[in-house]
Amino acid sequence: MGHMSSGSQAAKSPMSVSTALLAAEAACRARGVQFTQVRKLVLRILCGAPQPLGAYDVLNRMERELDRRLSPPTVYRALDFLLAQRLISKLESRNAFVPCAHPDHTHACVFFICENCGASEEIEDRRLEQLFDRQANSLGFRINKRVLEIEGLCATCLGSAPLKSTDAL
Repeated sequence: MGHMSSGSQAAKSPMSVSTALLAAEAACRARGVQFTQVRKLVLRILCGAPQPLGAYDVLNRMERELDRRLSPPTVYRALDFLLAQRLISKLESRNAFVPCAHPDHTHACVFFICENCGASEEIEDRRLEQLFDRQANSLGFRINKRVLEIEGLCATCLGSAPLKSTDAL
């Protein structure tokens, strides 16, 4: 599921979203956990979004799609499940969620986040993971979660003008 959550691109094609959902369904089946309709809807919304979404953004989209009110715990429980199953990642600096580009295995999540448009790209680099492991081992530290967020400007924003005030720094 090579998902790219780039705000500089159009929303994901229906085929890529359906492929992501099929992969998530297969992963949940293999892990013996339930991939409920609510969980599936939350993942579908995140896969189709052009940029990371906060929990209330997901809630609002779900309510529009289902044409009924939902309680925030409904969304938070689904997000917690998807996080636990490594189907999504949380951008801590934005308090927002994106589909995981590599949900089939544990890895360090490295995100490049555009300060101008909010787009994010996830990469996987085994060398970084080995570096984290070596440093943790040298400190006697056990890593539970690896998320690295790097902020800057995406290629689209670098090529367009005017930028937000961050370019004046």
